[in-house]
Amino acid sequence: MSEAPELSFIIPAYNEAKRIAPTLESVGAYFQGFPGGVEVIVVDDGSTDATAAIARDMRPLFVSNGMSFQALSNPGNQGKGYSVRQGFLKARGEIALFSDADLSTPLSETPKLLDLIKRDECDAAIGSRDLPDSQIGIHQSPLRELAGRAFNRFVRLTTGLSYADTQCGFKAFRRDLFLPVFQAQQVRGFAFDVELLYLARKVGARVAEVPVVWNHAQGSKVGFNWRSAQPFWDVAALRWRDWQGRYAWLSAAPSASFSSCCEK
Repeated sequence: MSEAPELSFIIPAYNEAKRIAPTLESVGAYFQGFPGGVEVIVVDDGSTDATAAIARDMRPLFVSNGMSFQALSNPGNQGKGYSVRQGFLKARGEIALFSDADLSTPLSETPKLLDLIKRDECDAAIGSRDLPDSQIGIHQSPLRELAGRAFNRFVRLTTGLSYADTQCGFKAFRRDLFLPVFQAQQVRGFAFDVELLYLARKVGARVAEVPVVWNHAQGSKVGFNWRSAQPFWDVAALRWRDWQGRYAWLSAAPSASFSSCCEK
């Protein structure tokens, strides 16, 4: 096996046939010659279109540019959380970063997260759309923004987490330290970010919330239907799982390398 790269860039994808190729072309161009090396991991979440095939066909682009590339496929539609977890568990980089397939957060924001981790100022850096220095070019609909604020308030009340934005799809982690956290992850859907941050606090990880540029992209996979309540149920279940001891083994896992948690 080749030497581990510095960065693993993980892209969960579901029915992204129309934009996965342009996205991967952008990723390949941006990370060409990246110091320390980079691997790109696309995790197809049981798409019913050609997403998986298109992603596999992009492999020569990365190989020709000296980058590693993996195109994984889930056994059916499992959820975004499941997809990110699968990508993380396959990653080899010192830092693992996941990004939404629509690149709502531009690739140019990557150094903001990586530099904090490389300077050992935190163990994880998460992009945020709701800090004073965040810049939103294209907003979501008022209804979506209202729903997002309601969800964030629910997260704060239920878990005690104080992040301004838990749901921005742009987060980076020190892979070796966060491996037990991802192994303990149980939420498969959109609330997985909250579970990861909840568990990060449990093991004493330092998490920095970073203002980023963000633009809403058409074709979001988050809709308003009977499933819209699922993230709320998943968040509500976190403390119940914890009380039942479902995360007890994580507390016993080696975590001496973690420094005290900090939320900004």
